[in-house]
Amino acid sequence: MTTIDLNADLGESTAGNPVADDAAMIGLISSANVACGFHAGDPHGIATTLASAAERGAVVGAHVGYNDKAGFGRRFIDYAPAELADEITYQIGALDALARANGTKVSYVKPHGALYNTIVRNEEHAQAVIDGVRAFADLPLMLLPGGVAVDLAEKAGLRVVREAFADRAYNPDGTLVSRREAGAVLTDPEAVAARVLQVATSGAVTARHGSVLEVDAESVCVHGDSPGAVELTRAVVERLGAEGVKIEGFL
Repeated sequence: MTTIDLNADLGESTAGNPVADDAAMIGLISSANVACGFHAGDPHGIATTLASAAERGAVVGAHVGYNDKAGFGRRFIDYAPAELADEITYQIGALDALARANGTKVSYVKPHGALYNTIVRNEEHAQAVIDGVRAFADLPLMLLPGGVAVDLAEKAGLRVVREAFADRAYNPDGTLVSRREAGAVLTDPEAVAARVLQVATSGAVTARHGSVLEVDAESVCVHGDSPGAVELTRAVVERLGAEGVKIEGFL
């Protein structure tokens, strides 16, 4: 049977203000990328999401990012590499402490937002992320295929989990279309479901202007804070089920 991991960015509520229906999303996905409090999230809200993940059996990943709540982690910050590495380690450790207190643990790491996109090309920040993760040597790193971070992580002996996106438009070079551009976020449930099915069955995505990119992804991301995220994800689950594709964690 064909299988694919389905992940979502969650735990991003702050001061009781939700940006996603985490409980509903966790009921549909296999892996939860949980915010660590730097780009979003507070300890109590994060703990609530972790408890839900433990109850539903979703694998937990540390969704590490730049220290930028005001910008939701979507702005580049020109860190010194050593400082960034320490902040990555700090975020993983904090999330793992909350996870263990709520019946689960951190099992992988995924960079968020601007950090995720920056380390596709920025070698210094990519190496800083890898250095921060290596304090937890057994943790896989979820990354966009084709970037410099993939090469550096594999050279460092880390397992890389290549990821595709259900609800984001792609440029022909394999990067994600900037959220500042129209059409960067896909909102049609049928189109999103078709994208995930394409990844699961052919290892490819269709980019802007019709070019087909090989991504060979083990996991596909749906954003919990996207418009109609629960409906989009449910459409994905139903389409995959109808086509005989099983949603299953990559671990």
